[in-house]
Amino acid sequence: MNFSKGNISEIERYAIKDGPGIRTVVFFKGCPLKCKWCANPETQKISWQLMYWPTRCIGCRQCIKACPNQALTFTNTGGTINRKSCLACGQCVDTCNSKALTMAGERHTIAGILKEIRKDKAFYQTSGGGVTFSGGECTTQPEFLVALARACKKEGISTCIETCGHAPWEVFEKLLSCIDYFYYDLKLIDEKNHKKWTGVSSRLIKKNYIGLVEAGADVTVRIPCIPGVNITDKNIDDTIAFLLEHSPGCHVSLLPYHRLGASKYGKLDMDYSLEELVPPSEETMEELRKKFEDKGFYVTIGE
Repeated sequence: MNFSKGNISEIERYAIKDGPGIRTVVFFKGCPLKCKWCANPETQKISWQLMYWPTRCIGCRQCIKACPNQALTFTNTGGTINRKSCLACGQCVDTCNSKALTMAGERHTIAGILKEIRKDKAFYQTSGGGVTFSGGECTTQPEFLVALARACKKEGISTCIETCGHAPWEVFEKLLSCIDYFYYDLKLIDEKNHKKWTGVSSRLIKKNYIGLVEAGADVTVRIPCIPGVNITDKNIDDTIAFLLEHSPGCHVSLLPYHRLGASKYGKLDMDYSLEELVPPSEETMEELRKKFEDKGFYVTIGE
């Protein structure tokens, strides 16, 4: 990919849970993991994707006329997208006045993103905030990410990434000089279970985590807490043992599972296999907090 432009899903302003202070979050498209509980399925593919919001559709059928590849049809139950035929060209989106069709993904230049980031520099200065690169997985577009992070640092803007850690170590080596904070996911320690629930082994993720810690990076461990997946005695014990060996006393952020992204799957014609899953209770989250705190870790929930 030409790294003068990047595929971006969204730019969110005034975020307060994606790093220190008030931050602007840049959501990159593309991710090597396919977590079954993913809250941002529209960021999994690096390519653009058409999303259909049936409750917004007024049935005008202008989109069908606009589609150059006859990928759209309309019945009494609403619109249907032939994903094999859809080119994600966006012509139907341009004709949809009700916003029932939207495009997940847009090409952005570094200059364009910097223009958005600069709008909130005053908030960064007063709150200790900055910009956070998220996703998807921002390291799937490594050249663009590094160039953008360096441009931010040149302007004195604090940088943070939220990462699953599944990228070549060489990418993280380059980021060490231009990223201030690493928010690093440790979902499951066991390699087979990690692959079962995310599609990839945890081996590279654990290796890169150790590398960042040994390099002196400021790393916060993030653990998405998914009932029936990683909220088990074995996984919690394994995670604590791993962290005690490599980063005792570090900051552990426990992120309770939520269903906010579940409705997006249908809009992308994707299956959501955890339909019956419910978020963990406050009591469960406090029990997890205590387990980590008893081992000397600094623990927060939902940050």
